[in-house]
Amino acid sequence: MPASRRPVIAWTCLIAAACAGSPAAVGDAGSTGGNGSTTGSSTHDPSDTSASTVTGDPSSSSSATADASSSDGGSSDTGVVDDSCMVSGQAGTCEDVIDCASLSLLAICDGAPSNQCCLPDAIACSVEGAPGLCLPTASCPDGLARTPGLCPGDADVQCCTDPALACDPDAMPLPNEGLAEQSYDAACPDGMITVVDVCVDRFEASLVVIDDGGAPISSWSPYVHPSGVNVRAVSLAGAVPQGYIDGDTAASACAAAGKRLCTDAEWLRACRGPQDTTYPWGDAAMPGACNDARATHPAIEYFGTADAWIWSELGNPCILQVPDGLQTTGAHPGCVTAEGAFDMVGNLHEWTADPAGTFRGGFFVDTVLNGPGCSYATVAHDRSHWDYSTGFRCCADPT
Repeated sequence: MPASRRPVIAWTCLIAAACAGSPAAVGDAGSTGGNGSTTGSSTHDPSDTSASTVTGDPSSSSSATADASSSDGGSSDTGVVDDSCMVSGQAGTCEDVIDCASLSLLAICDGAPSNQCCLPDAIACSVEGAPGLCLPTASCPDGLARTPGLCPGDADVQCCTDPALACDPDAMPLPNEGLAEQSYDAACPDGMITVVDVCVDRFEASLVVIDDGGAPISSWSPYVHPSGVNVRAVSLAGAVPQGYIDGDTAASACAAAGKRLCTDAEWLRACRGPQDTTYPWGDAAMPGACNDARATHPAIEYFGTADAWIWSELGNPCILQVPDGLQTTGAHPGCVTAEGAFDMVGNLHEWTADPAGTFRGGFFVDTVLNGPGCSYATVAHDRSHWDYSTGFRCCADPT
């Protein structure tokens, strides 16, 4: 299993204190938890595949830090390497994170960062987007939150989380502040590359706020729908691309940059390359090449339930901020076309110029289910639709 597919815990203090506690619950499935609300249009119920036609490939993840009170996974006095480790009474094995099919924790085992404590019986959980671990309440450090009902086993085993890591749906994070477009092709505007006879954004688009004269004022939060705001599309390397955007606003943002949405034919040519391949790199699937196979749906993880009501809350800004969901542009170097466009499969859906409403490429959860590659398209929504998964990129005529 690729390293990016496994859950991991993201803060040292919890595991450090947990090491001295009693055993945590044993189970065979992770739990997620949370609550939230907000606005936006609904869709993308994973049980409903009727809205989509096809694409596929895998990847998705978490990061972690931890500490231990038992074995350190290092060498003993006899010179024999001890590969055992223990967290909160749970025995594990120090091994390469790539080989761990379950929860793995950093800072417990000696050696490279990839040598982590693999805990087959540990159970991850989350509350309002804050990552946690199912622990007996006595093992959850003071200052951290204990949330019942999210973990299997005894009632005393609860989801232990750091509330400071929870997502605030009313916040407006600006992760792209300070980034600027670069020139990649003299025949195209900044941030674009030539594909046959059209310029295509090299990266999924982000937004900047502009004044009435078109001058930039600031970046815009990629987690918020730009309702009533003058925005312009930009193509930035290493940026969090814009989600929560409808097709009409995407078209206007492209136009404000002297660009336009790509036609279906232009988008497909850019994705498939000169050899008309199934995937950006060729005809064979490459699991992990793109950000397109997160194991848990982000809405289910954030809200902590799969109840029907969550599918009407897909405009919540925190859904796109769950750990190891949306990735920055270009973060998957293997997910690139022959001409150099990144992330045309996975990460975010991308609106095209189809007046009836089409977005292509899939997003970071569903493309592995609906394959193959560049052929993925969703046609069930008109251009006024938006949710956490809808993004875009622009095209333009060469200068």
